Amino acid sequence: RYECADAFGLTISSASSKAPQSNSILSFVGNNTSSTTNTNPILLTTAGSQCVGFNLRQCLPCIKLGHREHLSGGVGTGRALNSDEVVCLDTFTYTDNTARVATGWIDGAVRIFELNSNEASASGGNHGLVHSLLQRQNDDEHYGENNEDEFVMREPLVLNGHSQTPVRSIAFDRSGGGTRLASGGSDGSVVVWDIIAETGLFRLLGHRGAVTDITFLRLGGGSSRKKFDGLMTSSLDGLVKIWDLDGQCCTQTIANHRGEVWGAACMNIFSSKDQLQQQGGAEEDGSNERWRMITGSTDGQIRVWSVQQPKRTTTKSSTEATNDNSTQESDGDKIMTDTSNDNGKTDNDVTSPSSMHEDDVCQYMGSLLPPPNVATSTEKVSCIHFHPNGRYVGILHSNSKNVDIYQIRNLQESIKKKQRRLRRRREKKSSQGKTDPTHKKSGRKRGILDDPESSADEQEANKDIKDVQLDPELMKASDEFEYYGTVRASHKLKGFTFVPVKERGAGIRIACALSTNAIEIHSVVKKRSKNNGIIAVPEKVSGIDMYGHPTGIRSLTLSSDDVLACTVSKNITKVWNVANRSCIMSVAPAVPISGKRGTLTCYGLCAAFLPGNTHVILGTREGHLLILDIASGDIVYTEENAHDAAIWSIDVRRPTPEQEGIAIMTGSADKTVKFWDVEAQEEDEEDDDGAGHPMVVHTRTLEMSDDVVAVRYSHSTDPAKRMIFVSTLDCTIKVFFDDTLKFFLSLYGHKLPALALDASDDDTILASSGADKTIKIWGLDFGDTHRTLHGHEDSITDLRFVKNTHNFFTSSKDGTVRYWDGDRFHQILLLQGHCAEVNCLAVSRTGAFVVSGGMDRQVRVWERTKDIVFLEEERDRELEQMFDKVDSKGDEGGTANIMRKRTDDNDDDMDDDNDDDANNEQPQSEAAVKRSILSVSSGDRIMEGLEKADQELKDIASFRKTQGGQGKQRSPSIYLLGMEPAQYVLWLLRSIKSAELEQSLLVLPLSHVERLVYYLIILLKGGRGIEICARVAIFMIKTHQNQILSHRSMATPLRELRRLVRMRLAESRDTVGFNLAALRAIAKVAQDRKGAYFIPDEQTTNIWAGLGLGSDVAAALEKKGRKKD
Repeated sequence: RYECADAFGLTISSASSKAPQSNSILSFVGNNTSSTTNTNPILLTTAGSQCVGFNLRQCLPCIKLGHREHLSGGVGTGRALNSDEVVCLDTFTYTDNTARVATGWIDGAVRIFELNSNEASASGGNHGLVHSLLQRQNDDEHYGENNEDEFVMREPLVLNGHSQTPVRSIAFDRSGGGTRLASGGSDGSVVVWDIIAETGLFRLLGHRGAVTDITFLRLGGGSSRKKFDGLMTSSLDGLVKIWDLDGQCCTQTIANHRGEVWGAACMNIFSSKDQLQQQGGAEEDGSNERWRMITGSTDGQIRVWSVQQPKRTTTKSSTEATNDNSTQESDGDKIMTDTSNDNGKTDNDVTSPSSMHEDDVCQYMGSLLPPPNVATSTEKVSCIHFHPNGRYVGILHSNSKNVDIYQIRNLQESIKKKQRRLRRRREKKSSQGKTDPTHKKSGRKRGILDDPESSADEQEANKDIKDVQLDPELMKASDEFEYYGTVRASHKLKGFTFVPVKERGAGIRIACALSTNAIEIHSVVKKRSKNNGIIAVPEKVSGIDMYGHPTGIRSLTLSSDDVLACTVSKNITKVWNVANRSCIMSVAPAVPISGKRGTLTCYGLCAAFLPGNTHVILGTREGHLLILDIASGDIVYTEENAHDAAIWSIDVRRPTPEQEGIAIMTGSADKTVKFWDVEAQEEDEEDDDGAGHPMVVHTRTLEMSDDVVAVRYSHSTDPAKRMIFVSTLDCTIKVFFDDTLKFFLSLYGHKLPALALDASDDDTILASSGADKTIKIWGLDFGDTHRTLHGHEDSITDLRFVKNTHNFFTSSKDGTVRYWDGDRFHQILLLQGHCAEVNCLAVSRTGAFVVSGGMDRQVRVWERTKDIVFLEEERDRELEQMFDKVDSKGDEGGTANIMRKRTDDNDDDMDDDNDDDANNEQPQSEAAVKRSILSVSSGDRIMEGLEKADQELKDIASFRKTQGGQGKQRSPSIYLLGMEPAQYVLWLLRSIKSAELEQSLLVLPLSHVERLVYYLIILLKGGRGIEICARVAIFMIKTHQNQILSHRSMATPLRELRRLVRMRLAESRDTVGFNLAALRAIAKVAQDRKGAYFIPDEQTTNIWAGLGLGSDVAAALEKKGRKKD
């Protein structure tokens, strides 16, 4: 069995047909408020089936995060790299430098990884950069239990609540200590998770498009207001929703965007210490808040919203709040109100528009407009991020190379800016009143000396914002935000994030993810200009472009000793060390321009290692042959115009005892196959750089009737028996003898050209694969077709035999690699993991591993294990996967959505009032559960366990009647693992994952619910499993409430269950409270002793004195103290 051991060559993954574009593709480990002191944070990126962390100081990868792939039926090693694709990620760092990394995957799962302090720091070394199944099997002594390669395969916390749609956005609750998590899917659902309980709290319904951004809101907290626990979500349906998490409902829907909302961000910009000092050191009671939300949609406009606590959460009455408005109003509201005009009057009567609802949270403030001399993109806004310190915000437009940065003014500067704007507005009105009223304002042209700020206000006022009327007396976006600078990258950007480090000169750093599979770090520092002004100057600090190809991999080949691998893309050729997955050479192939200075970059199509593994020969689309020196990374020989068209295929004939020379065969679109001899270059007096390096000499040419697609040598060492195989564009394969180029066979059968072909080691069969999605196996004795194999869903791009066998691998544009048996003519394995088309593959000389590359720009390593493949099990697993896909589409939630859509279609013919009533009656939240094969099997296990426990009770009762009086004891049942029936039921409930427990209980019928309640009562009487028993009891009663009410026989057990649950939970609460009090006492004693002078001879005191005998440890310490006395 072959399994995926590792993947490399991918710095950051790109959006594909399966994985959508996400705004959360970059994140730093250590990005909370206290992480600004970290001088070298780790940058995590989404890279295919894993997350890769980069050390920005060394510009090298230092960590990998991934999970194992567990195949159904227990087959495989259980250590293979997963075949899924990560879409988004977010990180949260705790005070003890431990971190959690939450990732959203294409299969709808949320996986959370935990990193310790050593792994979360860049100075902790490299962790899990190489993961191999072969080394662990062959060298168990070298790879111990705590080896670093196991880190990449650490098992994460898996949360399943979304359907099969990808998770597009994910965010931690940073204000709540990182205990909650929110994820948004491509189907518009939002799930809030409890990480401590490892389960989903609820699912929010309301969006009809993919959720693009999520942010937790925690507003208020002062003496006059109650905290508002909210959530902001933006979606491609053009809506931005504010959710009340306490009520699990939507409190405000913003529908003022002209199209899809691709980016949104929300942050408290009044959190820095310098702003608090400017306000006189206000109390930290939650009143110093200035939340702002920025949204970007398809129209390219950047809208700013003020986020305030809704009026409904105010604890005081409206009259009392009005009387105390001038003295007890929060600083966040003062931004909108506390401005004094020239007459000395305070505008306290304009706190909010009269049309603002009491449940509304967001209020429109205007849009961000760059200066007139700065050109910005007008395409859709794809990404918006705040700096961790809340003083800067970055805006990225789609298909753009620039990131526009805006600086946020502090409170005093914003108020001054507003006062200047109002003063200019009054002066302008007064000057207009003195002029001729018949003067047409529209006909006046703007002069050079006109105020640019007044024109910007007019331009902003002319924006057509539906249902929004901006009051000029309120704070506007132009008062708080000012243009800071623009960071320009070398290529188009896919995303960016701010580096949480302090830059010299009060500057900032930005990490940009390029579309060329690279990362650039830019610094923006304030410098003094020639006019003694301060300007922001961006400059590139470093870049990470060595780790991967900028475009898809076209060709891949292995060296003869399986140590090196060469990959070829459009303009880059790289040589990798397969053992440590590192790139040792990266060359842009180019040829000199005749008669001019400079070089012309070539488009690489195929490559092969020359014997000795010191040079690589490369064929290009322009028809050139280039020889690269691996040691120096230079092009040592160029054969220009070797062919008149593109060179599609190249093969090398190894030296044999009969023929010591090295020959190369190339096939081109110019309808020729050319043969070359490899010779050593002679020393030249003028230029001795190429002395000793190989060169090619043209020897023979074979003319064909059509374009040549692929060429291949046979494996025979006898020159008289060696053959060459040529595939042409006319869908035929022609076989010639190598020594005389005499025609031997013509193989017909493919409906489209054969893109790849290869012969077995004994030269008895030839396998070819083409664009017609078929594989044909030919006999080389008579040229007959042995069998035609079907399986791939798209064109088959490459084919390679395993040495000394008739088994072979194929790669296809359907994104899969398949393993076939050439003797029995059937498929052995289906290997999935690539996110796009697979263009090439290479098999090692012993068949120990296979490497494949494709358009997703990554190289995956498939290694052979000791696990035996059973074809029947493989077919059963494929059927299970098909069942899982069909079952996920036809679950209860999907049926409810279909019925809801039908109701909406029927309501379209009704009046508007009826439509509003119908929409209000729709549920806005539901349980965050998802049915899968694991949950169904867990439910079956519970039912089977209850039946076993009931049977055991019957056997015990019958034993007591027959032999109980004789004093005999019945032996425990092996079916219950030697446990009592109630204890076995508790063990069964604990063996189910916490996230799947509720979904598993939904499978139980009412008869089994009655028996489960009986065992819960027995467990609670004995005080065993209090937490899980209470959770199961409450969930079952909520789920089967209607059936239980109609079933009167359960009234008595339910009363007893309620009494036991209340009693046991009260005892557990008292125990937890006592332990917390003891821990606080220990912490207090430790804090007091921290600054005290330590005297070794001083007699130690008992810290448990006066606390009572609350534990066995306290009793032992007290007993020990008495003995000393």
